[in-house]
Amino acid sequence: MGSVIREMIVDASPESVWRTVGNFAEGPRLTTPDIFVDCRLVEPDLRQMTFAGGKVVHERLIARDEQARRIVWAWEGEEVRHDNTSMQVFAENNGRSRLVWIHDTAPDELCGWLAAAMDQLAPEIRRSLEAAS
Repeated sequence: MGSVIREMIVDASPESVWRTVGNFAEGPRLTTPDIFVDCRLVEPDLRQMTFAGGKVVHERLIARDEQARRIVWAWEGEEVRHDNTSMQVFAENNGRSRLVWIHDTAPDELCGWLAAAMDQLAPEIRRSLEAAS
């Protein structure tokens, strides 16, 4: 199993960042509206996301810890044998936040694609979180 880890400093309060990142039902659409045109719950712990190109994916909520400001979900699809993704928000100096995004997945071959996707999405996520604060 491979892991991809990305961290970013966000010029917004941890509470503001968590309000968006911790929103399982709509977080991806709120942080990356050019990528996800729809994001909604289809079951209490299962979200369906539609990419701008039309591809639909499903992710299941695994854990959400309000105190730790940490959310964990799993991508469900034929392409993956195992997936576990988390985002956690930490307080930084001067009212800023550090967002840690971890993606553990199998097969390992998905890590290259995921790393490239996370690198592309990270700046957009940061900008959206800063604009929302």
